[in-house]
Amino acid sequence: MAKRQINNNASIVFTCSEAFSYRGEMIMEEHALVQVISGELKVIHADQTFVFGAGETHLFPRNQFATLIKYEKDGQPYKAIVVKLTGDELRNYYTTHVFDAYQSPHKTITRIRRSPLLDSFFNSLIPYFELDDQLPEELSRLKIIEAITILRTLNKNIDRVLADFSSPGKAELTRFMEQNYMFNMPIEKFAYLTGRSITTFKRDFKKAYQVTPQKWLTQKRLELAHYLLKEKKRKPIDIYYEAGFENLSHFSYIFKKHFGYAPNSLVVKQLG
Repeated sequence: MAKRQINNNASIVFTCSEAFSYRGEMIMEEHALVQVISGELKVIHADQTFVFGAGETHLFPRNQFATLIKYEKDGQPYKAIVVKLTGDELRNYYTTHVFDAYQSPHKTITRIRRSPLLDSFFNSLIPYFELDDQLPEELSRLKIIEAITILRTLNKNIDRVLADFSSPGKAELTRFMEQNYMFNMPIEKFAYLTGRSITTFKRDFKKAYQVTPQKWLTQKRLELAHYLLKEKKRKPIDIYYEAGFENLSHFSYIFKKHFGYAPNSLVVKQLG
């Protein structure tokens, strides 16, 4: 089994990757506060890469694409605690707490500096995962308020993330797609995150690129794969997912159909 979760409450999750390495894509509908307990987490988000080790904490913003790579480190599997900060809880919180409503939203991953406050908070959650029953809702709400309070204490600009309740605005389509084409998400999700209906997204996309979204995505992913194989001298099994393909056999088939030779042939040429 590659991954397991202990979920005594929908908002507080203990996750453990039991394989040496686990790779997956994620888009969160709610903000998530994550502390790595052991192992290592690499997060690829747009044109940035973040690495988090044991004891490090970050805030993952809602509605953002990312590739997650979870590694064993120092003989320990990847383990983390995830606290979801839901829109309802945040709205309730900010109705009674003053914040600067004129700060511009911040929509990238935020590394939270290490602090005894954070360590104490996450340590207090660990016993809850041993409960046979779900964590009482009122206690869960109190822990989420505690998390928000700690975040605001440690990072004076965190309201730019937490107090942003807007839906995705109409993004500049070509810039968004160039940054996120490698994420294997449905076209409907691309449309939503660029602030468009599916019909408007397809229309705007055709106007910008003169091809359908699916054809363009396939082309861009194949170009990325070819670059990683030829220039970075990596193996097909190591790059197919990173380039946006679901499985190795499909990647090999479509790569050969497009370029006229199998991806493995680039590896053979390099060895030769």
